[in-house]
Amino acid sequence: MEKRRLGQSDLLISKIGLGCMSLGTEKYHAQKIIETALEEGINYFDTADLYDFGVNESIVGETLKSVREDVVIATKVGNRFNDVSDGWRWDPSKAYIKEAVKDSLKRLQTDYIDLYQLHGGTIDDPIDETIAAFQELKKEGYIKEYGISSIRPNVIKRFLESSTIVSIMMQYSLLDRRPEEFSGLIKDHDASIVTRGPLAKGLLSEKMLQKASDKMKIDGYLDYSFNELEEAIFEIHAKLGDKRSMNEISLQFCLMNEAVGAVIPGASSVEQLRENVRAINEPSLSQEEYALLKELTKASKYEQHR
Repeated sequence: MEKRRLGQSDLLISKIGLGCMSLGTEKYHAQKIIETALEEGINYFDTADLYDFGVNESIVGETLKSVREDVVIATKVGNRFNDVSDGWRWDPSKAYIKEAVKDSLKRLQTDYIDLYQLHGGTIDDPIDETIAAFQELKKEGYIKEYGISSIRPNVIKRFLESSTIVSIMMQYSLLDRRPEEFSGLIKDHDASIVTRGPLAKGLLSEKMLQKASDKMKIDGYLDYSFNELEEAIFEIHAKLGDKRSMNEISLQFCLMNEAVGAVIPGASSVEQLRENVRAINEPSLSQEEYALLKELTKASKYEQHR
């Protein structure tokens, strides 16, 4: 499996990682998916303290502890659930981040976290305080690197300009090309995009529009009406589907962006995981294929920079 450097860090990550949110809470089932990922050459595993309120981290940590030095574990912080009776609340404070990291380390059964990410955020947050927390954790050895998971342009710009983040997790796919607006800026700051949602809720998988919800059929998807969505997906399949699977087209499209470090699709089954790995191991898109896909989809932009 090809590995890429994450930003300016020393972290080398497989170009496809495993997004762990979809693993579920049945331990044996989840562990089988993680073990299959390892067999397939994946070394990058992305979880969050919020996923199943810590259960996800615990399963990931227990499964990976025997290969800890061979893998890159990424988790997230900021959604506080240890002091509310139902749900969670946003807390990007320095005090909370430095408290929460110890809980994540315990659940992950490790002494350090490779990539610690702020799980959201707004421009009104105490960003300097948040950055200070991550910098201290890095200096103290609790984390190797830090990043953010955000689609807010002003938040992304502020962190790029004021911190040493190495990654930004962003929703990016053929149907959501908004991150392209900031790819150059991110690359110029020696950071990488980590791509979540590369299959656009399954719309860009082999099942295509079978995955469309009733709400989507009424409201469409982002910049697309449902009719436009149908047209774009079927046109992509018609032009390239005889040579490549939809999974392959979609995942390889994201990897053509020079700012992208890895794609992180989720997997709720071993079969789904293997299908994604097969897609990623096929040859890269040609420049002609890449240009055609851009012609067939919308170069969407964020509505406002906030």
